[in-house]
Amino acid sequence: MKRFLKNAIASGLLMFVVASCSSNKSIQSVDNSTIKQLDVTRYMGQWYEIARYDHSFEKGMTHVKANYRLLSNGKIEVTNSGMKDGKFKVKKGKARQVSIKDPGKLEVSFFLWFYSDYYIMELDKNYNYVVVGSSSDKYLWILSRTPQLEEDIKQSLLSKISERGYDTTALYFVPQ
Repeated sequence: MKRFLKNAIASGLLMFVVASCSSNKSIQSVDNSTIKQLDVTRYMGQWYEIARYDHSFEKGMTHVKANYRLLSNGKIEVTNSGMKDGKFKVKKGKARQVSIKDPGKLEVSFFLWFYSDYYIMELDKNYNYVVVGSSSDKYLWILSRTPQLEEDIKQSLLSKISERGYDTTALYFVPQ
């Protein structure tokens, strides 16, 4: 058990160092500014993953959903689920707001105390769809309360994402 924990911590630290050493050029090449107001209670609930930049921790996943639940201590429980290789997968994590001054910046963790950025960059006034990114241009998601987005809404979001400097051709549209 000690060996496993040691290896897990070492792997986590290595990932942190690699992420921290990434080029500032990519961080500055996109506009990842966040929304100025967020009603956390309204944000809670189920979201369907419409599109994402594909990355190792979701590679091959379809029918992806995220569920956010506000706990009595103010923290947020995160449950991500989806299909991979014909099997239903679930991953539980936690989230927290970084600052009251910047309500659109959250952090999410699925492993020990290692948190990743969760930047809410675009949010529908009725909380029906959202664009989430990070401090880097490597991560991007479009989420919706419904399994599909109307084409005009999807095109509008793709236009906004493109104006921010993100490569919309790199988005993977998730089968739901």
